[in-house]
Amino acid sequence: MKPGRRTAVAAAFIGALGLGILHAPAAQAADTGITVSDIVINNGKPIVVGTSKAVEPPLTFKITLPSGYSTADPYAYEADPFLYRGSLKTAADTGKNYIGPGGYTCYEISSKRARCEGNLYIDPHRSRKQVSSNSDATTWKVAVSLRLFKASGAVKAAEYETRSQTVRLKRAAKVTAADATPDPVTKGKKITVKGKLTRADWSTKKYNGYGDRTVRLEFRAKGTAAYKTVKTATTSSTGGLKATVTASTDGFYRWKYNGNTTTGSTVGAADYVDVR
Repeated sequence: MKPGRRTAVAAAFIGALGLGILHAPAAQAADTGITVSDIVINNGKPIVVGTSKAVEPPLTFKITLPSGYSTADPYAYEADPFLYRGSLKTAADTGKNYIGPGGYTCYEISSKRARCEGNLYIDPHRSRKQVSSNSDATTWKVAVSLRLFKASGAVKAAEYETRSQTVRLKRAAKVTAADATPDPVTKGKKITVKGKLTRADWSTKKYNGYGDRTVRLEFRAKGTAAYKTVKTATTSSTGGLKATVTASTDGFYRWKYNGNTTTGSTVGAADYVDVR
């Protein structure tokens, strides 16, 4: 199979600058005849984003070219799926609430069809306008930017196509390592396990305590593989966690939060307790 090198290079440029595809279609809107199908973003799962690290959710799709164009000439066309929130025109004109490809490569299926795979690119840095508000933790729409080029390299036709498909973005959460005391402990005595749950604030780019959340305290006995829930606790207004359990055998305690519609799930590191 032959890679579409131009597609991959152009998409990487878009991921770096964020606005590479946004303006040409508005100026020269015309039917390109390109068909984009089978778009799959992040394997159909929500995308979880923190406060500093860029996220690159996987992206796959297929393209079918119009008459007069061939996959043998990847420089003659572009097809770029992207996410947007709110108005498509606003996203296209300003780049706000726009998430585009970070890079992808297309492989020939036939002279008119290709299969493409790569990733989207989401950078939470405040200089970008992708996830700048906590209200961005919601459902985003999917659209495609399409362009055909003349032999000279000038744009022949360009358009946006919207899709009914959606993708949910979530704020990342963190839970601290479990802190179980006393350790060692006498069998049958009480153990107190503490921790803290925080989640990303996209406005301040910090992690803040996440209050009034139900978090599971899980235990794995020494020599076993599976964790089991032994208690649940509700976080304080600052995200604090505290639960008391009875010591029965050596093993590991950890906190686990299952997430919700705006917040991702998270599991903290385990604390080993020696029961004597």
